Amino acid sequence: MTVILAVAVLVGVLAVATVLGLLLRAKTGRARTTTAPGDAGTVADLAPSTAFGTRATLVQFSTPTCARCPATARHLDSVAARHDGVTRLEIDLAEHPGLASRFNVLQTPTVLLVDGSRTVRTRFGGPPR
Repeated sequence: MTVILAVAVLVGVLAVATVLGLLLRAKTGRARTTTAPGDAGTVADLAPSTAFGTRATLVQFSTPTCARCPATARHLDSVAARHDGVTRLEIDLAEHPGLASRFNVLQTPTVLLVDGSRTVRTRFGGPPR
């Protein structure tokens, strides 16, 4: 392999990695509307009914090793405090690992916006923006 070919391969790999990184960064933390049927569409069985807000609940899935989860929790608490009937509910996936597959949680934090009837309306993969 010549030096020119090696440099060209290296530049190509760096270009692909950069494009993939930018795409991932653009998608992380963005709201995605969900229309999930079945178990993934409702969160009524995650906690007692008193843990949910009357208007909305911000359900945060986190793990003990998640570096971004404490800051996300503070941010969601401040959002909930500004709106009547909105609460935050944190679910530790280390204690409930089956919920990760049920709600398709691929990263922590993942936040679900749940309406007053406990139906998932929006999800954020990563810290919400």
